Amino acid sequence: MEKNAGTLRQPFCQPPARVALQRSRFDGRKLFYRLITFGTLLLIWHLAARHYNNQLVLPTPWKTAGALVFAVQDAEILKNLALTLKRVMVGLSIALSIGLPVGLAMGYSKLAHKLVDPIIGPLRQVPIMAWVPLTIVWFGLGEGPTLFLIAMVATFPIMLSTMAGVQGVPQNYYHAARSMGAGPLAVFARITLPGALPEIITGMRIGLSSGWMSVI
Repeated sequence: MEKNAGTLRQPFCQPPARVALQRSRFDGRKLFYRLITFGTLLLIWHLAARHYNNQLVLPTPWKTAGALVFAVQDAEILKNLALTLKRVMVGLSIALSIGLPVGLAMGYSKLAHKLVDPIIGPLRQVPIMAWVPLTIVWFGLGEGPTLFLIAMVATFPIMLSTMAGVQGVPQNYYHAARSMGAGPLAVFARITLPGALPEIITGMRIGLSSGWMSVI
């Protein structure tokens, strides 16, 4: 009987090690595939550069790497890079301050979704370059147009991802929390926000990349 009990207890001690081993194998394979992809792209790049044989049109990867090392050591380039990063972060902060609460409201309330969606739908279809003349007229030359464009393109992914995350939380969680006496703030803090957090982070990543590409 003790032997059987030990046999039954044994699997409960093994899964953590197995899970850790599986994760490490998965990470190794993922890294291996990325190295293959990166190496293949470098090889294609190198062959194309040798075919053109023109460093001005298409430099080799090694020439580009040398220019990158030189650029990293240039104080003026680093200063401009820091300025660009500052603009992107400020624009992303503005997008978060707008997209996060609006997305939460749209996902939590059908009325808010019906009121805001007719405005959001047409605006997000406008190409980014179409906003450039208007931003110059509104804000003039300087930081204003750049921050507006970054915030504009980053707001919509954050807003839509947040809305999708809130709508994806199972209703059973809300019912269970309310049946245990949880109030609206507790439901939001312990059910809605944690359930929507993965989608919110995804929206932030998309918004960050979109804002970076819109820097002009």
